[in-house]
Amino acid sequence: MNNNKSTVIGWILIFAVMVGFIWMNQPTEEQLAEQARLRAAQDSIALAEAQKELDKSLAEARYNQTLLQDSTSTLFLAAQGEEQLFTLENELVSLTFSNHGARVTSAILKEYTNQEGLPLELFNADDESINFMLDGKNENIVTEKLYFQPVEVTDSTLIFRMPTNGAGYLDFSYCLLPESYMLNFTVRAHGMQNFFSSSMKTMNVDWEQRVRQQEKGYDFEQRYTSLTYHTEKDTEHLSEMKAQTKELAALEWIAFKDQFFSCIFIADQQFKTATLASSPINEGSGYLKNMEAEATVFFDPSGETPSNFQFYFGPNQFQTLKESSHLATSGENLHLDKLIYFGWPIVRWVNRFFVVYLFDWLNSWGMNMGIVLLLLTLIVKAIVFPFTYKQYLSTAKMRALKPYIDKINDKYPNPEDALQKNQETMQLYSKYGVSPMSGCLPTLIQMPVWMALFFFVPNAIELRGQKFLWANDLSAYDDLLHWNFNLPLLGDHISLFCLLFSVVNIVNTLYTMKQQPAGGDPQQQKMMKWMMLLMPIIFIFALNNYSAGLNYYYFISTLSSILIMFALRHTIDEKQLLMQLEANYAKNQAKPVKKSSMMARLEAMQKELEEQQKLQQQQKKK
Repeated sequence: MNNNKSTVIGWILIFAVMVGFIWMNQPTEEQLAEQARLRAAQDSIALAEAQKELDKSLAEARYNQTLLQDSTSTLFLAAQGEEQLFTLENELVSLTFSNHGARVTSAILKEYTNQEGLPLELFNADDESINFMLDGKNENIVTEKLYFQPVEVTDSTLIFRMPTNGAGYLDFSYCLLPESYMLNFTVRAHGMQNFFSSSMKTMNVDWEQRVRQQEKGYDFEQRYTSLTYHTEKDTEHLSEMKAQTKELAALEWIAFKDQFFSCIFIADQQFKTATLASSPINEGSGYLKNMEAEATVFFDPSGETPSNFQFYFGPNQFQTLKESSHLATSGENLHLDKLIYFGWPIVRWVNRFFVVYLFDWLNSWGMNMGIVLLLLTLIVKAIVFPFTYKQYLSTAKMRALKPYIDKINDKYPNPEDALQKNQETMQLYSKYGVSPMSGCLPTLIQMPVWMALFFFVPNAIELRGQKFLWANDLSAYDDLLHWNFNLPLLGDHISLFCLLFSVVNIVNTLYTMKQQPAGGDPQQQKMMKWMMLLMPIIFIFALNNYSAGLNYYYFISTLSSILIMFALRHTIDEKQLLMQLEANYAKNQAKPVKKSSMMARLEAMQKELEEQQKLQQQQKKK
């Protein structure tokens, strides 16, 4: 194996993983075609939505008209009334309720603002609807078409009652918890045994929402917006980039999630069955996706056991979600913190059990977020430094053996002698206790930490709206350089932090390749060089719409890597290192050389190839 491949392979693996992830998160040809179809059909979609609203209004009018015409109907009293609005609020959130459907019609988060600097509203009555449907013996209850009566209103509680014509009543009870984003919600029947069948065990719920675009970059926010759900085993989500529908069972909660905020619907007795659907909305509409959940949930017609639910209207902040998970009325851990996607298993563990707590600790000092990211980067670099040092030392040892490698190269100048040259090179490494593969392992060990922040930074709501240098918002792209037209792949701007990251990446690539030991196939070396130089250029296009905070982190990380390598280059004397290797060899030459299992296997493979080559040459002579 060529002695200059180890570190190069390590870097290529890092680049390959990152580019692979970016590629996986970019729209496929199928998704691009779907987006083009959606754009082309925008007028027809708008027309269909308008028709849907019209049909809904007509159905509601027919439903109410039928009830109003029949004064003997059990639901006659609930079919008439005027809309009234009520508010429950605490230190964190303000919720508006309507007696028409007994539902939440607006959620405003007091500690967050939108792009115009106004209090952030997750949704209003035009964006969201929730409807409960209960099948009676003779009549069906459709709550969104009925008027409820407020029977208890306090600062934190609200009880809506659906009146009937002598058949009991149905209560919707809400309680907003103090200093929390959690809203407790209970549905309970009273004296309605004759209205419902005794065999009835469930009711249907239809929850819909058009998820608003809250952030600066549509594409980047769309990538982190998904209909997410949690089962007893794990947390999953529908596609972020294309329309998708799934039929599921036994869900504990359903979340309409955007990049930094979520509306979560939690069922104590689980959603028995659920049909979930999500579809993108065209850019420029002010919305990201249409999301819908049609589900069946527990209902006791006798009223003995209430149907217990909870809503979470709040930020996707790890500690907040974790604390809210322990406020479940069921007494179970809801695992709401799993709503935040922190990457693949190993990377997720690094984020959940290390990066999050380190970031929160640094953030508690009250520093600017740019400084927090800088310190976070330096601490991470310090932690992985032993592996960086080991990787560099392995490369330095191979460079120290360059005089001996040059002799071997001179001894075998012809391409047909490549097997013998490689075998003798490995024997040299084994003789001096140097392994070409030892430079790859430290790089692979560092990868989970290096990749962890790729997932963490875009999900860190603490960066939202935070200014640093020329970036007005570290959670969105910085467009200090922008223009009024779209360029292919770039769009209408270029992120300066992204550009700086790519520039220092090129510098790092050139500097790293200069540190590689000589030897090997020149043509292969040239190809690897161009591949490594191409990666930073690809990053300009791939990361241009990513957050300024992420590009800033990679800029600082790469710059610090250059400084570390420069320092090591001037502190490790390769002549002294060679003398040490020779001294160790002289000391141990009387002892049998212990080869690593990897080295032994490589030598065995090369010997086998050499024997095959000799056999082929003999057959040709015959």
